Amino acid sequence: METRHLGQPSALPASPDEAVLDYVPNPRAGTLYLVRFAAPEFTSLCPVTGQPDFAHLVIDYAPGETIVESKSLKLFLGSFRNHCGFHEDVTVGIGQRLTAELKPQWLRIGGYWYPRGGMPIDVFWQSGAPPEGLWLPDQGVAPYRGRG
Repeated sequence: METRHLGQPSALPASPDEAVLDYVPNPRAGTLYLVRFAAPEFTSLCPVTGQPDFAHLVIDYAPGETIVESKSLKLFLGSFRNHCGFHEDVTVGIGQRLTAELKPQWLRIGGYWYPRGGMPIDVFWQSGAPPEGLWLPDQGVAPYRGRG
C-alpha cells in the first residue's frame, strides 16, 4: 500500500472530510492485539458559539488486515481544529470513520471533554463486543477533577 503522508511534507487538512487516512498492512495479521492512540490535546469548535472545545481522546483498536498510519491519523485529528460539532458527533464520528475505513476486529473511542458551561461531557463508542481474549486496559483518564 502506498502512503500519502509518511516520510513526506503534509499540510493540515482544512476539514475532517478533506483528511485522507493512510493504512498499511498489519505486520502481525492474524494476531489478536490492541493498539492505543491518545490525543490529550484534541480541539474542535462549539457549533453554537464557535469557541474551542478541548478533549483527551483515547482510541483503542484490535487490527484486522491493516493498521492506521499514525501521521495520517494525527493530521485527521488536527483537522478538527476548525470543525464545528457537538462532542457526541465528533467523538462518535471519528470512531465510525475509522471503523468503516480501517475495518478493525474491534474499535472503541473515549472522548473525555473538558467542561463547557461548567460541565464535562464524556462520550464513549465502540464498534461492538470486543473479541474474546483481547486485553482491554483501562483508558487511564481520570473522572473530571481538573483532569491534570
